[in-house]
Amino acid sequence: MFTSVLVANRGEIAVRICRTLREMGIHSVVVASIPDRASLAVRSADSWVLLEGYSAAESYLDAEAVIAAAKAQGCEAIHPGYGFLSERADFAERCAAEGLTFIGPPPPVLRALGDKSAARQLAVANGVPVVPGYDGPDGDATLLVEAVAIGVPIMVKARGGGGGRGMREVHDLAELPEAIESARREALSAFGDGGLLLEKLVTAAHHVEVQVLADAHGNVVHLGERDCSVQRRRQKLIEETPSPIVDDALRARLTGAALTIVRAANYVNAGTVEFLVGEPDDAGERPFYFLEVNPRLQVEHPVTEMVTGLDLVELQVRVAAGEPLPFRQAEVQFSGHAIELRVNAEDPWDGFRPASGRIETSRLDAHPYWPGDDERSAWRADLGYEEGDTVPSQYDSLLGKLICHAPGRDEALTMAASWERNDLRGLRTNLSLLHAVVRSKDFANGRSDIMWLERQLGEFKDAVATSDRQWLRRAITAAQRCSWIGAGPFTVWLDDGAVTREANVLMATRWSGRAWLGGGDGHPFRVTGDGAHGRSMRIEMGPEAFIVPRHWLGDHWLGLPLRVEDDIRVVQPPPLPRRVLAAVAGVLAVVAPLPGTVAALSVAEGDIVAPGQLLCLLEAMKMEHRITAAVAGTVKRVAVAVRDVVREGDILVELG
Repeated sequence: MFTSVLVANRGEIAVRICRTLREMGIHSVVVASIPDRASLAVRSADSWVLLEGYSAAESYLDAEAVIAAAKAQGCEAIHPGYGFLSERADFAERCAAEGLTFIGPPPPVLRALGDKSAARQLAVANGVPVVPGYDGPDGDATLLVEAVAIGVPIMVKARGGGGGRGMREVHDLAELPEAIESARREALSAFGDGGLLLEKLVTAAHHVEVQVLADAHGNVVHLGERDCSVQRRRQKLIEETPSPIVDDALRARLTGAALTIVRAANYVNAGTVEFLVGEPDDAGERPFYFLEVNPRLQVEHPVTEMVTGLDLVELQVRVAAGEPLPFRQAEVQFSGHAIELRVNAEDPWDGFRPASGRIETSRLDAHPYWPGDDERSAWRADLGYEEGDTVPSQYDSLLGKLICHAPGRDEALTMAASWERNDLRGLRTNLSLLHAVVRSKDFANGRSDIMWLERQLGEFKDAVATSDRQWLRRAITAAQRCSWIGAGPFTVWLDDGAVTREANVLMATRWSGRAWLGGGDGHPFRVTGDGAHGRSMRIEMGPEAFIVPRHWLGDHWLGLPLRVEDDIRVVQPPPLPRRVLAAVAGVLAVVAPLPGTVAALSVAEGDIVAPGQLLCLLEAMKMEHRITAAVAGTVKRVAVAVRDVVREGDILVELG
């Protein structure tokens, strides 16, 4: 067995791998970029090595720097986690050449399955159905021709890597050239591989995957299936096992197909075989199509661990060290139901715009790891950040995962819904959306296909929205708390965990006045209660009355958490965009909506643009964001260059 292992990753997966290595008595070493040098992963490891870079390409994708770090620290093996170098056959070969064990499949397997085109061809050769598409030479001209033959809608897809990176939906062939260029650029940035393939876009289907394990002694097993259909931008948000749409007959067909593919590839170590499962046909049988093999550990592996009681990271390490699997298929036991929620630093109500910044408060790990409410249930939080940590803008938006396990799906849903939507403060997260999804009837009834979340997003936004009356009541309590007596209105910025709003309170007397949001109409109110030194007060707004703590200003009062629907806090005003000079000059400034790196420019000075026309692409947290013209005009100035790093509010383009 190894005595020292280098973890070539960051965030929650690096923390999770270090935990198992510690339990195995193995010294852990992590590599960290400059933005991650004070991260939880660094604090979780026994040792760490700084990679002199900011972006993924300059740090975690620098194979030579990672190998040099492993050798300098005396490591015998490298665990790549997921993403970055985890599916790179050339990296696995370099490890072997340097006498290091790559904890993952051997290079020939990575070449056969890590490339999605090669994996499709292997599936077809072994009688496993695939989504119609094209996986040959991927020159731009060739892809354009093949797309016409397949017909829209179509999916442009990166051959290497995963996690929804390098994927673009195309519904009009006129959009294809830009989609190819954008997908190739994002794939290169995320995986160092710009290869592409095409697939017919399948919409009304569930995403179901099978976890497999294999050793170097010919033993191959599956650990059941996971349903990953709740997705945004083709990236998973919620995973569960077992799948609510898979019965025993379909499970046998799916796991059989998965084992057929991995045996044909002479697979070794942990992996996941992914499928799309369609609606039942006239005979009641669901068709399925092979998508890809992820030859690595998956983000969602904890749900499988919860229902099997196995540690997949430990099994990966033992298999890489040459040990046989300690069990056979018949010995794998499945117990209960597990659900995982991916907590991302992003605003689901603003196009899933990624967020970065400091985590002011976090209660995500407030639940005990084990057990839950009874001995048959359990909580688990796999987190990459703690309270006080800063989330950088250069990498993935994943903050961590919340996992619960219960005897049945109904109990697991109840547990998942108990995580409050405001358990983390300081930056935008998708907690409010996750909270709404696990409480929805469609999800409870297993009707959430891969396009369901995007169809329902508007309804979820309405469901979690804080009412105007709640915003105003919060503003009134803030004004009462500071005893506002100015001639003008008391203005305060409030945040409910989903949005930030401006509220105003104009006092007519010490106990009455008007309150309004932004430039909206004023609502008269009257405050009564047991006086300025009492513990509560009564706010009357028309026929409604609301009792609130007299000293309600922060997240807690007398040490007790407030109710979720009332958990609105006072925050600093949002920063003003840096566009004053442009306004004075009489031009419209198009500013960066978030911090990031300029990935591409589509206009030059003097160009005439139409509303909605692409101006530039901004890369933030490994995703590209289209910056378009809101109005027609002429480009007066392009204020940035490709690869420039910009802050939120920085001017990108000026239109006249």
